[in-house]
Amino acid sequence: MPPVSPSPARAELAALAAGARDGSLDAALIDLPSVPDPRPASVLMLFGMLDAVMSDHAAADAAVSRDLDVLLLSRAETLRSHPGQIAFPGGRQDAGDDGPVAAALREAREETGLDVSGVEVLGALPAVPLAYSRHVVTPVLAWWRHPSPVRVMDEAESAEVFRAPVADLLDPAHRGVTVIRRDGQEWRGPAFLLPGAERERLVWGFTGMLLDALFDRLGWTEPWDHERELPLVLPPDASD
Repeated sequence: MPPVSPSPARAELAALAAGARDGSLDAALIDLPSVPDPRPASVLMLFGMLDAVMSDHAAADAAVSRDLDVLLLSRAETLRSHPGQIAFPGGRQDAGDDGPVAAALREAREETGLDVSGVEVLGALPAVPLAYSRHVVTPVLAWWRHPSPVRVMDEAESAEVFRAPVADLLDPAHRGVTVIRRDGQEWRGPAFLLPGAERERLVWGFTGMLLDALFDRLGWTEPWDHERELPLVLPPDASD
């Protein structure tokens, strides 16, 4: 299969990754407190061009075409950590991994069956500390140069693997916040409610924060209602 035509979105993603390499992007996408003795992990933020139905939403930024998408998965409901949440492929860095990029690609291959030979790694962004899980997570930006079939590889880990249209994520009608209220405290975070043929998918938590911050940095964000609360059902004693 020949490579896809050059995309303005790919160019903007590559420029962001280049800024992380040369130091002009000198801060993490998300400003969170540092974590003592964190475990290294990484996620693959893989963008490409849809091979199916395009978005109905015309994004405000010309770089975002109706067929631009990002690879996501839904975690299995039986998992102890973040059951049912939408996430990027990724996970903890193993001793045999040659850094965060290798870990992100390995995890994506194991979780989705992704053919990593068709993936162009644009670069790693500054790592984000997560106090809740005591990880420091490196987002790895990539472009799907030669798209390959993806699917759930282990039903104990994932319930669904899918490609989400970026224009749908940017649509203000699909944006809002999730709110967790406990013991007199309140935690609010950006979220996306994606339409689907069978059900809506709620993208929130760390994945929602990463997408929100990335879109802001790229200048793709469209004005949305930061007071609109999206429905969130949590398992007992769970949080982000």
